[in-house]
Amino acid sequence: MASNLTTYSMLTFLSRHFSIFSSPYSSTTQQFLIPTKKTCIHLLKNCKSMNQLKQIQTQIFVLGLAQNVDAIKKIMAFAADPSVGNLCYAQRIFDRIETPSLFAYNVLIKAYTKSGGFRKALCLFDQMRIDGIGLDNYTYPFVCKSVGCLKEALIGEKIHGYVVKCGDGFDCYVCNSVIDMYGELGRIGDARKVFDEMPERDIVSWNVLISGYVKCKRFEDAVGVYLRMRDDKTVRPDEATVVSTLSACIALKNLELGKEIHRYVTHKLGFTAIISNTLLDMYCKCGCLDIAREIFDGLPKKNVICWTTMVSGYVNCGQLEDARSLFDKSPVKDIVLWTAMINGYVQFNQVDDAMTLFQQMQMYKIKPDKFTVVALLTGCAQVGALEQGKWIHEYMNEHKITIDAVCGTALIDMYAKCGSIEKSLDVFYGLNEKDTASWTSIICALSLNGKPGKALELFNQMKESGFTPDDITFIGVLNACSHGGLVEEGWMHFESMKSLYQIEPKIEHYGCLIDLLGRAGLLKEAEKVINKIPKEKDDILVPVYGALLSACRLYGDVDMGEHLADRLSEIENGDSSIHTLLANIYAAVGRWEDVKKVRSKMRITGVKKEPGCSSIEVNGNIHEFLVGDASHPEMKDVYFRDC
Repeated sequence: MASNLTTYSMLTFLSRHFSIFSSPYSSTTQQFLIPTKKTCIHLLKNCKSMNQLKQIQTQIFVLGLAQNVDAIKKIMAFAADPSVGNLCYAQRIFDRIETPSLFAYNVLIKAYTKSGGFRKALCLFDQMRIDGIGLDNYTYPFVCKSVGCLKEALIGEKIHGYVVKCGDGFDCYVCNSVIDMYGELGRIGDARKVFDEMPERDIVSWNVLISGYVKCKRFEDAVGVYLRMRDDKTVRPDEATVVSTLSACIALKNLELGKEIHRYVTHKLGFTAIISNTLLDMYCKCGCLDIAREIFDGLPKKNVICWTTMVSGYVNCGQLEDARSLFDKSPVKDIVLWTAMINGYVQFNQVDDAMTLFQQMQMYKIKPDKFTVVALLTGCAQVGALEQGKWIHEYMNEHKITIDAVCGTALIDMYAKCGSIEKSLDVFYGLNEKDTASWTSIICALSLNGKPGKALELFNQMKESGFTPDDITFIGVLNACSHGGLVEEGWMHFESMKSLYQIEPKIEHYGCLIDLLGRAGLLKEAEKVINKIPKEKDDILVPVYGALLSACRLYGDVDMGEHLADRLSEIENGDSSIHTLLANIYAAVGRWEDVKKVRSKMRITGVKKEPGCSSIEVNGNIHEFLVGDASHPEMKDVYFRDC
């Protein structure tokens, strides 16, 4: 009797505090649903919130079902669901399970992987093995995903070993996960080996291999797998296949295959939003704007991504008016679309238009991101707009836009190209995190502003800090050596590119080295370097010949100047600077008849000297002046003030 009263009291308490157990038809003499294992499991199946889950769980404890396998499965599945559950709560439940099942482990590993807790997922996997829990094909996909996201190649090899050891190497679902993992790790050779050894493959097998090749920038191989798949009669390319292969076509500018895939989609697969956007992107990046516009105009629903793609396509082809017209028609503009249009103006030196558009963006309450300000800073650097660059820097500070390595690099470059090298150094030293690009930027900045010693000092600091220089870093380093007259050090750095860093010197590096040797008067050595340059195309040698011609002029070496001019005459080239340099070499030694001959040849061949250009920033506006051009609206005032 006492026991029944206790149960009745408990149920009364629960009905008052946990409404889920109350009958909707209760009268003044309250009716209660007497909780049982069956009713609790039923309620768990229909649970809608964490609050309800906790109510049901309380009753489960009262009934002594805390370790019941069916109840634990339902509680874990709900608590680990990212849309309605609570992962921390799921972990607490898991920690109180006396003997966790394979299902409980799998649910929690999946939840941690989807929420970005990759280390925790791998710790649970290790604990599974310690507990002697047999793994199944639901365990490996999320473990492999965690390994790929963490870029842990050694752990990946161990996981693959467990797959083979446990006999799951023939499971298509598991093998697909291993292939995807190796693709994420950049171990595409291992991914291909797993693929080739699979006894049976499904569409996902082909897709993850193509995607892996694309991630590793092995675009030809990605196309090769697609062509092999196309000829395989057991599978048919789906949306994922098409999107990945089109990405490879974009990188390779393989318009022919892209059009073939377009026909396949039209006649067999059908269009989706993702496929349409990818096709649009391919045609834009391959320069087929008419076809791209047809696709764009034919889209039943246009999202902001396709508007951005089409605007970017016009921008990249230099059609800024069409880009702006389409930009203005877009019903929705996100930060990416605004930045694409701003970047278009910057790309074609229309910095004032970029700044005006940026101001309009602020009026629409669109918050700029780092890519927007980087585009604007790049524009300021191009035209030497120091005041506008400073204003953007102040704007970033006022609006708390983090000056990370990307923004810092843009600021360093802007201040350096505007002649404010001290500000470049302030920005560099103020960066909390530096990367190779930021080190490279300050080294090039110092070299550009005539501080070779400081540039080389920072280059040494860069290496001591554990950063690996890239090909652009060496351009800055070699320029610094050239400006400092450091011939031996320059040679040493040039040789180290290949021997220490496996960087194949490009024409820019050879140009720097020739400039270094030429400035030091070592003209014969410089010519020997030119003769060693791999010659894919003759016209790429024009800049390096120009560097050596400048040295010939400096040292009055007419014979070598004529010799170089003869070699250049064999290359069809309309560069006026080469002819001008040769004329100046003749003029320096008083050979005026030869000067006349060079200039006469320029007239006959239609080579015109590019007019000199200068610019000045006044009140934040850039004014540009060309020699012989009187089109500036304030030209009369300029001449009057000069007088």
